Amino acid sequence: MLYLSAGEDKASFLAHPRNLILAGEGSQVQIVETYGSLNQDVYLNNIVSEIVLEKNAVVEHVRLQNESRKAYHIAAREVELARDSVYTSVSIDLGGKLVRNNFNLRLRAEHCEGNLYGFYFGAGEQLIDNHTLIDHLMPNCPSNEFYKGILTDKAHGVFNGKVMVHQDAQKTNAYQQNQCLLLSNDAVINTKPQLEIFADDVKCSHGASIGQLDEDSVFYLRSRGIGEEEAQSMLRFAYASEILNHIKSPGIRVHVENLVNAAFRASQKM
Repeated sequence: MLYLSAGEDKASFLAHPRNLILAGEGSQVQIVETYGSLNQDVYLNNIVSEIVLEKNAVVEHVRLQNESRKAYHIAAREVELARDSVYTSVSIDLGGKLVRNNFNLRLRAEHCEGNLYGFYFGAGEQLIDNHTLIDHLMPNCPSNEFYKGILTDKAHGVFNGKVMVHQDAQKTNAYQQNQCLLLSNDAVINTKPQLEIFADDVKCSHGASIGQLDEDSVFYLRSRGIGEEEAQSMLRFAYASEILNHIKSPGIRVHVENLVNAAFRASQKM
């Protein structure tokens, strides 16, 4: 699914895309959802997506947002899982002036699995805000959530992730982690991983870490004849690759990697 935004005569505009995706019983589906711009217009993209997985369905969902740096991007995604279904999401945010992602994943039957991976890169004065909910309603369901970000200049990132384990959701195995690199003194990250557990037989963990590029690693690369700018780019890409490697299709993964590297290079010229 490709969404390209382009206005006329530099006029501001808004769009309200709506997606409804049903993965039938026993199906295997790969979804690639891309948002881009033909120019640097000011506009609002307001997206609602509903995804339903029936029994034994397997869905891999790659979502790439690379819109105008003047765009406002607000997205709501609701995903529901039936028994023995598996949903894996890889979300990449590179563009937009203000980006807000609301993502709710509900595990409504036994032995279903949800995996949420995300990478965001903010430069200039971008705001990238991710709010997620993983709702464990039934027993014997694993979930994994891992978001990583890199922020530079005066960019602002938000991660507010919540894992809720209801009383009936015994034998839940839930993992949640957010990591962020701050590359300037003016970049800001607000991270709030949350666990709310009402069951007593579960394995759950969550955490967050914030840091900077390792100076020793930069020095190591420079001592081998690599310039400082290139050394930093290599380390940034290695950091992002932990998320990008969850994209199974080689062609799609290489395309996303090229866009991430292009965003890194563009930020160094700002």
